[in-house]
Amino acid sequence: MKKIVFVLIVLAAAAAVAAQQEPALPSAQGGTTMQSTAPSFSAGLGGSQNLPVGKIGDNDLLGVTVYDAPPLTGSVRVSEEGNIRLPMVKQPIRAAGLYPKDLEKKIAAVLVKDHLLVDPIVTVTIMEYDSRPITVAGAVNSPVTFQAMGPVTLLDAISRAGGLTANAGSEILISSPAPGSGGKNTTLIQRVPVTDLFDNASPALNIDLHGGEVVRVPEAGRVYVVGDVKKPGYYYVTGGSQSSIMKALAFSNGLGQHSGHVAYIYRKESGSGGRNEIPVQLKKIMDRKSPDVALKANDILYIPESNGRRVGVAVLKTLLATGTAAGLALLYVYR
Repeated sequence: MKKIVFVLIVLAAAAAVAAQQEPALPSAQGGTTMQSTAPSFSAGLGGSQNLPVGKIGDNDLLGVTVYDAPPLTGSVRVSEEGNIRLPMVKQPIRAAGLYPKDLEKKIAAVLVKDHLLVDPIVTVTIMEYDSRPITVAGAVNSPVTFQAMGPVTLLDAISRAGGLTANAGSEILISSPAPGSGGKNTTLIQRVPVTDLFDNASPALNIDLHGGEVVRVPEAGRVYVVGDVKKPGYYYVTGGSQSSIMKALAFSNGLGQHSGHVAYIYRKESGSGGRNEIPVQLKKIMDRKSPDVALKANDILYIPESNGRRVGVAVLKTLLATGTAAGLALLYVYR
């Protein structure tokens, strides 16, 4: 008998604890009711996403829960105009730029205004960010686009892209929406020197990214070496390094057997698509009777044969435009 009484006391205590854990909530119709047994939106999709709370943006996926109102509970994606639409609500509701707690108040006010509910209890969660993409492209090992969920720095973004390639240029270009533009049409471009960011570890250059940025790492400029050399081709001018005719010839394994005394540098003119032809006294440079000549990125160094026949810049441009390997092969045929 004592055991039966003890069991009844334990069951009564457990019931009391359970009642304390499920407090009564105001009903959407103004009365009181026990807490709704309907699953929350996040539970219905497999549990909470644990996303950091930030301002809502275009294309974000929201979970809207209105207690005791299943038709108004579910997922909704923010439109490109920044609005959401709920069943039975007459007008779209502005969501972009608001925090979830602010949108909760706004939805509740609209439900009252449209005479749908008397005292609604609304919960808004961000299920998926799709409004803050960061794209990293160019001379990186694994170009990537990801969503900025929480703090992201420039180095973080580059790390997600697998780091820079060996052919990366000397600058990183960051395009971001101009303040107040809402990400539409107006962009700002920042230039970050690679050496200062990585080697000098300047904290000011490791800028914060918030979403909407495009991080582009251009390839380093190339120097082309063609004509009567043992190994025609191109090489990259990386890390702010300097190039010259002697370096170019070293890359090309030296001159061929029939090279002439004069070489030509074809260099792009600033502000136009043409190239200047710069003659160089190659034999004097090789004999150390003239100083070495510096080469710039995208220069073409052409070593004609000693018979005087040479290819013009128009032909060189056409051959190189077909692709370096194919162009160099055609150059030998042309000669």
